[in-house]
Amino acid sequence: MEESFGKTIAALRREKNMTQAELAERMGVTDKAVSKWERDLSYPDTASLPRLAEVLGVTIDELMLANGEAARPEKSELRDVTLLVCKSVALAMGICVTVLSFLGKIEITSAITMLGIGLTALAMTSFVGKHKNN
Repeated sequence: MEESFGKTIAALRREKNMTQAELAERMGVTDKAVSKWERDLSYPDTASLPRLAEVLGVTIDELMLANGEAARPEKSELRDVTLLVCKSVALAMGICVTVLSFLGKIEITSAITMLGIGLTALAMTSFVGKHKNN
């Protein structure tokens, strides 16, 4: 399981045998700010990251990594978002063509194009759904 940014800060601070108050003093912030960082309730200002990395004795890259891997969404989360977006596009295209046709405000080529986009999005959901285990 990957560590959060806050847990990374806390672990690095403890490795340096520093209290939250000591880290806060060296960073020019309050100990409450450090506590919030470590609990992932807030984050240090991006301009202060170089100083934080220096105080904790790591590079900015190391500071931004959790458990040696960059924090990134899980594949299943990305897959779920992709499915949702594709289904939404397909639904939107179908609704648009239906409403615009009913109002007589769409040309046939535009309607076919929009339906094609919707069908392509549906085909993508089928493809993504079949490859869920990969």
